[in-house]
Amino acid sequence: MELSPSAYADSFCRDRLPPFSLWPELHFELPELQYPDRLNCAQRLLDDAIERLGPDRPCLLTPTERWTYGELRQRADQVAQVLTEDFGLRPGNRVLLRGPNNPWLVATWFGILKAGCVAVTTMPLLRATELAELAEISRPALAVCDHRYTEELDAASRSAGAPDLPVLAYGSPGPDDLTARCAAKEGRFSTVGTAADDVALIAFTSGTTGRPKATLHFHRDVLANADTFSRHVLKPLPDDVFTGTPPLAFTFGLGGLVVFPLSVGASTLLVEQGTPEQLADLVEAHRVTVLFTAPTAYRAILAAGAVDRLAGLRRCVSAGEPLPASVWHEFHAATGLRIIDGIGATEMLHVFISAADEDIRPGSTGRPVPGYRAAVVDEQGLPVPDGQPGLLAVTGPTGCRYLADPRQASYVRNGWNITGDTYVRDAEGYFWYVARSDDMIVSSGYNIAGPEVEKALATHPHVAECGVVGAPDERRGMLVKAYVVLRAGVPADAATARELQAHVKRAIAPYKYPRAVEFVTELPRTGTGKLRRGELRTRARTTTAPATPPRPAREPPPTGVAAAPLTT
Repeated sequence: MELSPSAYADSFCRDRLPPFSLWPELHFELPELQYPDRLNCAQRLLDDAIERLGPDRPCLLTPTERWTYGELRQRADQVAQVLTEDFGLRPGNRVLLRGPNNPWLVATWFGILKAGCVAVTTMPLLRATELAELAEISRPALAVCDHRYTEELDAASRSAGAPDLPVLAYGSPGPDDLTARCAAKEGRFSTVGTAADDVALIAFTSGTTGRPKATLHFHRDVLANADTFSRHVLKPLPDDVFTGTPPLAFTFGLGGLVVFPLSVGASTLLVEQGTPEQLADLVEAHRVTVLFTAPTAYRAILAAGAVDRLAGLRRCVSAGEPLPASVWHEFHAATGLRIIDGIGATEMLHVFISAADEDIRPGSTGRPVPGYRAAVVDEQGLPVPDGQPGLLAVTGPTGCRYLADPRQASYVRNGWNITGDTYVRDAEGYFWYVARSDDMIVSSGYNIAGPEVEKALATHPHVAECGVVGAPDERRGMLVKAYVVLRAGVPADAATARELQAHVKRAIAPYKYPRAVEFVTELPRTGTGKLRRGELRTRARTTTAPATPPRPAREPPPTGVAAAPLTT
C-alpha cells in the first residue's frame, strides 16, 4: 500500500500512522467513492457547492444569525489567512478547536482545512487536565477557542503536557480576537491542494484505560461518510434544514450538522445548548426538516408533550446509544416519523450500519450501509451463526488509524475493525445490539471510560478504592455507576455521595460524573488484585437502586493499594 505524495510540510501525522500491516481492509466499490489523488474536503464541500448553487444560499443558521454559503467561504478564507499570515502555520500543523456549536466554530474548521492544517476539535466541556492530555498527544501549534471557554484551555496550556500553547479566542470584542483579525483580511485564499489521504482531522475517543485514543481521518474519509450513509440512507435534499444536539467534536455531530447538509447545498441550524423541549421549539420555528440527536432527547420530547412541534420534520436520526424499540414505536405513533437508527464509531468516523423507511426493523440497528460490510465473529475472528452473539466486525471506505497507539492491534484484527460491541445478526441480515464488549459506558450518546472516572474519584481523600461501570437506565441507555470503598471514619451517606460527584465534575467533563454511587466494604478482585469489572457490571444490571450504604472499612488500605488496580 502506498500513500499519495503529501502536501504537508509538517509530517507529524503521517509519521505516526500505524504500519500498513495493521490497517483495516479498505474498499471503494461504489463509483462515488472513486476520489482523485489530490483532494481537499473543505473545497469540495464549500467552494464546489457555491460553484453549483451560487453563494447566496442559506448555510449556517442560529436563533439570531444567518450566514450564506458565500459568507461562510469568505470567513473561512479569512481564518486561513490569519492562521498562515499572522501565526505562520504550515500545512500539516495541528490546530486545536474548542467551543460550542456556532458559525465561527464551523468557519474556523473550514479555514483550518483550507490552510492545509489538521483540525483537532475537542468537546467544550472538557477540563484542563483532559485538554492537556489531548494536546500532549496531538501537539497542536495553536488553539482556537470561543472566548467564553478559554479558562480551562489557558490552564491546560500552562501544564507540563501542553507548555506555552498559544490560544486565539473568537467572539470577544478585543483587537486580537480572531473575528477582529479576520475583519482585517480580504478573504481571498487559495485552498491548499492536499492529498486525498492527507490527514484532515484528529478525532478523540475515550480509551477503556482512560487514556484517549486519537483517530486520524483523511480528506477522502470526510467525504466518504457523505457518499455512503448520507447519500444512500439519509438521502438529504438541497432545501433541507438540519439541526441536532451532538457537539461538532463528536463525529456524529460533525457529519450530521456540517458535512451532510453542505454536501448537498442544504442549511443547518446550530444550537449551542438547550433542553429537548427547547429543541422542539427551534425545530418548529425554523422549519427544520432533518433532526440528529440521541434516544434520550426523543424520549424527553415525548415526555414533554412537545411532539406536535416536530410536524415539519421528514427525517429523524438517532445514534450514540441503542434506540429501544418501545421508543421507536411510541415516537412513530405520535408523529408518523420513522426514526433512522444507526451505529457508528469515532474510528470509522460515522454511521456504518443503519436502515431507513420501510427497511427499518424497530429494535434493530439495521443492515450495513452501502459501501460497508459487517459480520459477527468470535474471539478468533471466525463468523458465528446467525442468531448467536459475537463481536461486531466492519470494513468499508473508512477505518481505524490510531495515532502512534499500540491499541491499533486490538481494534483491527485480520483486516476488520472490531468495534467493541456485541451483536446478533438475524437471517435477514439485520444486526441487533446486545451490549458493549469492553469497559466503555455509552450514556446519552457519550462514550465514557470507566477507568477515567475511577482515576478522578480516587483523587478524593475520602476514597480508599473504587470501581466504575455502566448500569442500565431507561432514559440514558446506561448511566455511570461508582462502587466506592470509603476511608475509615467517612460517613456513607447521601452528602458524601454528592461531594464525590461534585469532585468528579470539577476534575473531568461534567457529563462523565457517576450519577449513581454505591458504598461497599470491598470490591471484587482476582487473586492477583485486578478489579473484576464483569462482576460489578452483573451487580449493576441486577440492582436498580443503591443498597443501604454499609459502614466504611475500619482501616484504610496501605498507601498505593487502592490506586494500583484502577487501570486494565
